[in-house]
Amino acid sequence: MIELDFKKSGGLIPAIAQDWKTNKVLMLAYINEESWNETLKSGKATYWSRSRNKLWKKGEESGNTQLVKEILVDCDLDTVIFKVDQIGGAACHEGYQSCFFRKLENGELAVIEERIFDPKSVYKKK
Repeated sequence: MIELDFKKSGGLIPAIAQDWKTNKVLMLAYINEESWNETLKSGKATYWSRSRNKLWKKGEESGNTQLVKEILVDCDLDTVIFKVDQIGGAACHEGYQSCFFRKLENGELAVIEERIFDPKSVYKKK
């Protein structure tokens, strides 16, 4: 079994989600040992939500799930890349394909992607 180094960063390590066909970076989140094991077991990207302090299976609210096709682990065993099939087209909670939908141009942030869905119609505040 692979032993990732969760101790180095207080139990959380970065997990980069990347489109498995295009290599486009979709998002960065964090995993702990529990979410790592759930990802391996289910084949669906599962992260640790720092804001909600709980496991977060990508797409549980929006339906935009991530099926893990390949996992890369860095040399220090403290960062992973999930190469995923992004179901639904949008990885970003703001409705874009990638969380990196803005680009710095002439000192300003410019939106460089088309919004796929309206987050107000997808996420219902409880």
